[in-house]
Amino acid sequence: MVSKALLRLVSAVNRRRMKLLLGIALLAYVASVWGNFVNMRSIQENGELKIESKIEEMVEPLREKIRDLEKSFTQKYPPVKFLSEKDRKRILVTGGAGFVGSHLTDKLMMDGHEVTVVDNFFTGRKRNVEHWIGHENFELINHDVVEPLYIEVDQIYHLASPASPPNYMYNPIKTLKTNTIGTLNMLGLAKRVGARLLLASTSEVYGDPEVHPQSEDYWGHVNPIGPRACYDEGKRVAETMCYAYMKQEGVEVRVARIFNTFGPRMHMNDGRVVSNFILQALQGEPLTVYGSGSQTRAFQYVSDLVNGLVALMNSNVSSPVNLGNPEEHTILEFAQLIKNLVGSGSEIQFLSEAQDDPQKRKPDIKKAKLMLGWEPVGRNEIQLIIQETDWMSSATQVYGHVHCICKHKRVVLGSGDYVRERNWNDEPRVSRDQTLPNRRADSHTRLPRHRIPLSQCLSAPHSLTIDAGY
Repeated sequence: MVSKALLRLVSAVNRRRMKLLLGIALLAYVASVWGNFVNMRSIQENGELKIESKIEEMVEPLREKIRDLEKSFTQKYPPVKFLSEKDRKRILVTGGAGFVGSHLTDKLMMDGHEVTVVDNFFTGRKRNVEHWIGHENFELINHDVVEPLYIEVDQIYHLASPASPPNYMYNPIKTLKTNTIGTLNMLGLAKRVGARLLLASTSEVYGDPEVHPQSEDYWGHVNPIGPRACYDEGKRVAETMCYAYMKQEGVEVRVARIFNTFGPRMHMNDGRVVSNFILQALQGEPLTVYGSGSQTRAFQYVSDLVNGLVALMNSNVSSPVNLGNPEEHTILEFAQLIKNLVGSGSEIQFLSEAQDDPQKRKPDIKKAKLMLGWEPVGRNEIQLIIQETDWMSSATQVYGHVHCICKHKRVVLGSGDYVRERNWNDEPRVSRDQTLPNRRADSHTRLPRHRIPLSQCLSAPHSLTIDAGY
C-alpha cells in the first residue's frame, strides 16, 4: 500500500514537473517569437524611415523650385489707396502706355480709381504699365482710338497721339487722324456715357510765337502747311471739337496745353532735346544744335504735369490752361550743361535750323496758379536728373535712369533715385522692362552704391543703348 502511494506521488510530481517544463518551454517559444516579431518590425520601420528620408531628399529640391515659381508668379503691386464705391471713378486713359500716360495711370491707380488704358502701342510700350497687369482695378486694351470704343466710364483723359517731332512726322496722316477722328470718337463716347473729357493739347498750338511768354488767350502763329502742321493743326482742331461738343451737346471738357516735359520712360531716341543730348554725350558723338542754339525751352518734370492734369480734370475750369515750367533756358545752355555733367569730350556741332522750329517757348502759368493752385514744384532743374550720368551705379529699384547695355553687363546709370545692375547673361531678363512704383529720392533712403567710372564702360566693346527711363 505504501509503495503504491509513493508511486502515485512520484507520478503526480512528474506530471506536474512535465507540465511546468512544457509551460516554461511554451513561454520561451512565445518570447522568442515575440522577439523576432519586434526585431522584424524595427527593421521594417528603419527601412521605411530610410526610404522616407531618401524620398524627402529627392522631393525637397522640387519643393524649392515650386516655392521659387510661386514667388516669381506672385504679382506685387504698388500700394493702392482704398476708395469707397461713391468716390471711386471709372477712368479711361487713351495713350496710357506712353510716357506721360503711364505716369498718369500710376497716380490714378494709386489713388484708388478703376483705370482702363487704351493704346495702340505706336509709341507707347506695354512695359510702362506692366506692373499693374492683373490688378483688379486695371485693364489694358490694345485699341486704336481712330476706331470707336464702347465702354462705361466717368472720366476720359485723352492723351493718345505721337508727341515728338520724329514720331508725328513719320506718318503725318495717321497723326492727323488720331488727333481729329480719335478725338471725335472720344467726345462721342463722353457724350453717350455722360463722362468728363480732358484733352491733352500742346504748346505747339502757339506755333512759333510772336508773344512771350505765351498765355492762354494768345491765338498762336502756326504754319498750316509746314512739316509740323500735322501735329500743331491736329491739336488745334481737337480743341475746336471739344468746345463744339461742349456748346452743342453739353459735354464737360477740360483742355491742358502741355509744355516740354521730361522724366522716366521717355524714349531716348525720340528726338527730344534732353534725351538727344544725353545719348550723344554718352556715345562721345557731337552734340547737335540746330541753328544758333539761342532757341529757348522750359522743361517741367513729369510728376508735376500729372498733378496738373488731375487738378484740371477735377476743377471747374473749362477753358484751356497752360501746364509747364516758366523757367526758361536756351538750347545751347542745355547742351553745355549735359556735356559737363556727363564729362564727355563731345564737341557741340551747329547744324542748319529746322523748319518752323519755335524760337521762344515759355508758358504763362498765372491761370493755373490762380484757378488750380498748381505750379511745378518737383525736380525742375535738369541737373538734378542727369547729375550722375557720368557714373555707373548698382542697387535695386529704378526711377529715372539711363541704360548702358555693354557686351558683358547691363548697367543702369544713376539719376538721383534708385538704380540697379544686372549681368548681361542673367535670366530672366525682365528687369530691363520692369518699372515698378514711381518713387522720389527725397522720400526714400538711398541705397548704398558701388560706382565705376563711365570710361570703363565706354572703352569696352559694346553696343550702347540708352533709355532715359522708359
